Amino acid sequence: MAAERLQKIIAAAGVASRRKAEGLITSGRVAVNGKTVTELGAKADPERDHIRVNGKLLRGPQRHIYLLLNKPRGFVTTVSDPERRPTVMNLLAGVKGRVYPVGRLDYGSEGLLLLTNDGELAERLMRAASHVPKTYLVKVSGKPTEEEIAKLRSGVSIPTEDGRRVKAAPAKVKVIKDAANPWYEVTLIEGRNRQIRRMFEQVGHHVEKIKRVRYGPLELDVPPGRYRQLKPQEVARLRGAAGTMPCGSTARRFR
Repeated sequence: MAAERLQKIIAAAGVASRRKAEGLITSGRVAVNGKTVTELGAKADPERDHIRVNGKLLRGPQRHIYLLLNKPRGFVTTVSDPERRPTVMNLLAGVKGRVYPVGRLDYGSEGLLLLTNDGELAERLMRAASHVPKTYLVKVSGKPTEEEIAKLRSGVSIPTEDGRRVKAAPAKVKVIKDAANPWYEVTLIEGRNRQIRRMFEQVGHHVEKIKRVRYGPLELDVPPGRYRQLKPQEVARLRGAAGTMPCGSTARRFR
């Protein structure tokens, strides 16, 4: 078999997404034939070379697993948590094979979460520029004005984790329950951390509840805390959404 980049081999084995695999390599946690490798351009032959990650021998490509989970509030979207809070992995009893979350829902959010060991697909979906629409039901404190909602629809400037500011892509915002503390249906075409909370904060409103109900072609259809396997046709549609949407096409549709 021809040599391939190490991060691709690690992702195919279901250890981590390709981006996380790159971090494993650069941090010196990958060895090929007994020699630590830290260069991202390094290649290996998965059939001939002995590849170890964190000291464990790589067993080759795993059967791909694709799960749709309804994440409840109060669970962390990580494989493990240093604060010993419950993670989404605690909800996956009966799953044979290692999977990891695609992106995240924060501790106080709920709804549709994908988990897989398909590193290539996970990487494509987690890129902020993937333009795969994600739809949320959002309850906010106080009633935003039409001018404030218009700002969200056109794209507001929000802070990032590293202290910078970026302009969020245009969002589709629709009132679904008009009240003193209304509910909105919000569709995004990017996936920045805590993006919806930060968007509403920029127009002066605190987000009380967030529930993701759609992710690309998938809809939330299992009870809280439960999961199901994706059907082959659902995986195919998800791949198509991640790989064939031209940049900007969805953004224009949301204007």
